[in-house]
Amino acid sequence: MTSHDCEIDLADETAVREVKSKMLDNEIFLKISEDFKIFSDPTRVKILYALSQRELCVCDLASLLEMTHSAISHQLRIMRNSNLVKFKKVGKNVYYSLRDEHINIMLRMGIEHASESIIKG
Repeated sequence: MTSHDCEIDLADETAVREVKSKMLDNEIFLKISEDFKIFSDPTRVKILYALSQRELCVCDLASLLEMTHSAISHQLRIMRNSNLVKFKKVGKNVYYSLRDEHINIMLRMGIEHASESIIKG
């Protein structure tokens, strides 16, 4: 046991019942976990950040991140399958953007938290 653990093993049943009544379905927790896995890869975060600035095609992203088209396409496929990005075809180009404002909010919150953590050291 560490100094961060309770010294006795006695749960507050009222608190447990209160929070238990507010717990979400396991399916929601699973989806949240899957979405956060997407954010665990720095390349995908860079792509999401770039797309938060403006709509871009695979060629734009490959040039920006100095990566191959196939590497960018692979990451975009993962994010598309998780409904984090959407695309539209214009002529011979495919343009990507964030699926919705929720993704932008998650990204901004992550940036804010990371920036605060770095400043505080």
